[in-house]
Amino acid sequence: MNTPKSNRTDKIITNITAILASVILVALAVWGTRTLLFMNKYEETNDAQVDEYINPVTAKVSGYIKEIKFEENQEVHRGDTLLVIDNSDYIVQQREAEAALVNARAQISVLESNTNTMNQVAKVSKSQIEAAKARLWKQEQEYIRYKNLFEAESVTGQQFENVKTALDVAKSEYQATLDAYSASLAKVHDTQVQKDVASAEIKRREAIVGKNKLDVSYTIITAPYDGKMGRRTIQPGQLILIGQTLGFIVDHEAGKWVIANFKETQVRNMYVGENVEIEIDAFPDEIFKGKIESLSAATGSRFSLLPPDNSTGNFVKIAQRIPVRIRLEGDKKGLGILSAGMSANVSVKKGRNHQNG
Repeated sequence: MNTPKSNRTDKIITNITAILASVILVALAVWGTRTLLFMNKYEETNDAQVDEYINPVTAKVSGYIKEIKFEENQEVHRGDTLLVIDNSDYIVQQREAEAALVNARAQISVLESNTNTMNQVAKVSKSQIEAAKARLWKQEQEYIRYKNLFEAESVTGQQFENVKTALDVAKSEYQATLDAYSASLAKVHDTQVQKDVASAEIKRREAIVGKNKLDVSYTIITAPYDGKMGRRTIQPGQLILIGQTLGFIVDHEAGKWVIANFKETQVRNMYVGENVEIEIDAFPDEIFKGKIESLSAATGSRFSLLPPDNSTGNFVKIAQRIPVRIRLEGDKKGLGILSAGMSANVSVKKGRNHQNG
């Protein structure tokens, strides 16, 4: 008796289904076993991103943009000119400051000449003191002699009065020479004070010239390091102000790292220098190596703009995340394919006895 054809088909389908189910069960068992072994050996998180320093390029002076020498997403090197600002006004200010500095230095020369002149006048006044002193001494001797003669009635009263008057004149002349000498010394001192003031003015003018030179140099904005330009927000002819953001640059010199946010229950055995394996979502077939550089001093929520306050009464216990900074290792060319913000999966071995593993 022949088996109906439909029964044979059902039997084949049943066998195939059993085989497929067995294969699936085996595959699930293998996958489950591998997953359990991996979870037992590694701590893993997919809450991780590649990071780099992205800094704004800002203006240190205001003015109109004369020329823009970079495009968005352009690779640049340290010292490359990014932007040129019209420096006409700053050049005029620099020249004006330099002229004022020359004038201040000329004042020093004038005051030095005046000082020399006042010193010569003081020397003349000092020599006149000696002459006046000698005349005073002579008149004093003459007065004593005529006084004795007047007392002896050998000279007339008029003659004695003439000698006394001459003595008074000599005394006045002597005092005048002393006063003239003191005035000369005072003028020398005043000139020296004016010279000190002029010297201070020169330093102030030199500072102004230096500042103007800096302002002129700031009209040419250069790349502070090797990197890649980001979004550009300016156009030629636009008026920019001091501190205005002109664009963004990604710093390639500082290197790249990964910030992995592990649960607080995962980090108890992690330590600085521990080896890490990183898989980038954009390059799933490539494994990158890294080392833990630091663990955050607080959970990520504590650094938020409005940290949670459990005392408000709305407490719900949630496993917190600890940011772990991981330094990517490898040559710059190999890491060059990574961009800031790329998602990553990070795996760290459990235990503390595998620093070189």
